[in-house]
Amino acid sequence: MSNRNKLKSTLIQSYTSDGFLRKALEVFHFQYQQVPVYRSYCDHLYTDPANIKCLEDIPFLPISLFKSHQVLAEEEEVEKIFFSSGTTGHDLSQHFVADLDLYEQSFMTGFRQVYGDPSDYVIMGLLPNYLERGGSSLVYMVDTLIRVSNHPDSGFYLDNLDQLAKKIRQLETTGVKTLLFGVSYALLDLAALGPWSLKNTLIIETGGMKGRRKEMIKADLHEALEASFGLPFIHSEYGMTELLSQAYATQSGRFNCPPWMRILTRDPEDPFSYVHQKIGGINIIDLANLNSCAFIATQDLAKVHSDGSFELLGRFDHSDLRGCNLMIS
Repeated sequence: MSNRNKLKSTLIQSYTSDGFLRKALEVFHFQYQQVPVYRSYCDHLYTDPANIKCLEDIPFLPISLFKSHQVLAEEEEVEKIFFSSGTTGHDLSQHFVADLDLYEQSFMTGFRQVYGDPSDYVIMGLLPNYLERGGSSLVYMVDTLIRVSNHPDSGFYLDNLDQLAKKIRQLETTGVKTLLFGVSYALLDLAALGPWSLKNTLIIETGGMKGRRKEMIKADLHEALEASFGLPFIHSEYGMTELLSQAYATQSGRFNCPPWMRILTRDPEDPFSYVHQKIGGINIIDLANLNSCAFIATQDLAKVHSDGSFELLGRFDHSDLRGCNLMIS
């Protein structure tokens, strides 16, 4: 078995702190050798791989390089290219995915750990902008969950909000558990078709307004949606084109990562130092990103708590609008 396949077979699992560090270092050394863009970036920083001993020592690739470079391991064939959800139609991030099976392992296992088996739900997607644009990793994930749910009422809804509202009300009367993935502006449009008093439906908000409405602070958005739908909590999904794993927030705005994903926060004034339990820039370790880069410096801001959960608190100034865009709160 090749080194790559050995790594793949052990990535999607639970870890102790020491176990996560060992696996992250294995992935780092693999990617330094096999991913030319990442190796060039590390060399530019005069990184000596022999001196990488802890997570904070690992160089994190700026996420902007996914717009200008093919971040991919050598000699890997591309199975799928995912594109980011930019509002301008150009200068988009591209994620060249060489192993869709690994992506599916990651998002299916992560989903089950939070929500249980997809077959327990009617799963719906209200993601019109993603469907219209094409090439979305989020659509790929939700489409797979819809197929695995194997329920005749599962499916995507584009602009037919009246039909979606009617279907949700029918499902509510029968007591069937329903899960709706929705982009923020479309959820607000659906909320306006109320009144609502949902009892058996979970709503997972997946991102911002995509240029369709004025951006809102996430806490205000959730408060408005909770009041409109009669729900105690609106859930959130945190993912992006450049990743193969997702974090979920089921209440209180705190996201939890799957065991093979970790959030570090870098000093907003110094990208090579770290802050703890303070607001900082998000550096993500996503071990499922074996064939591209598992170590990504994003333009999002967060505070990581002592239990490993994190709150999203905005974005750096001058960042592009994109799928996970938030306003500073």
